[in-house]
Amino acid sequence: MTRIKICGVTNLVDAFMAVQLGADAIGFIFTDSKRKVSPQIARSIIRRLPPMITTVGVFMNTSSRYVNKIAEYTGVDIVQLHGDESSEYCSKIAKRVIKRIAVKRNDTRDSLIGKIQGYNVSAFLFDPGAGNGQTFDWRIAQGISCRPIIIAGGLSPHNVKEVITLLNPYGVDVASGVEVLPGKKDREKLKKFIEEVRSC
Repeated sequence: MTRIKICGVTNLVDAFMAVQLGADAIGFIFTDSKRKVSPQIARSIIRRLPPMITTVGVFMNTSSRYVNKIAEYTGVDIVQLHGDESSEYCSKIAKRVIKRIAVKRNDTRDSLIGKIQGYNVSAFLFDPGAGNGQTFDWRIAQGISCRPIIIAGGLSPHNVKEVITLLNPYGVDVASGVEVLPGKKDREKLKKFIEEVRSC
């Protein structure tokens, strides 16, 4: 069953709403973003979440020391690295790592495979942009299964079933596709998104 990560959560109400509706994971952004949240707020939310909900801290092109410090302080379960971090950098992170792979317009299946070579991480996240709501040609990710694959970028209640049918990914990751405005989730969009995933 494809897992669901709701990213860019900034407040307790949205976190509880996502969990209540059936999300598996909640993502907190600690890098420059319209959805950036302070470590203090993230820690407060995480401490109130029910057990068995996975929490993910998103970082981008910052020191491994800082990442480890914030991950430990907030209590996130997993670190998602969203920038140009090398495999050597990833090995310095104390928590399990999801490595975002930037999917470019001219990428092919072979070039994607080349981008993930050498990384010893828990999962890869294929995403064409940093929170810009764009999709990519999902067909190029078909058959890539060396690690769990998470799909992000432009997902919404209207297209998530299509990507799951095509790729059967380990997970899907959504932020803007279930929002009323950046950092504020929309209950109906969230509900519909999760229902679409669970119906697959």
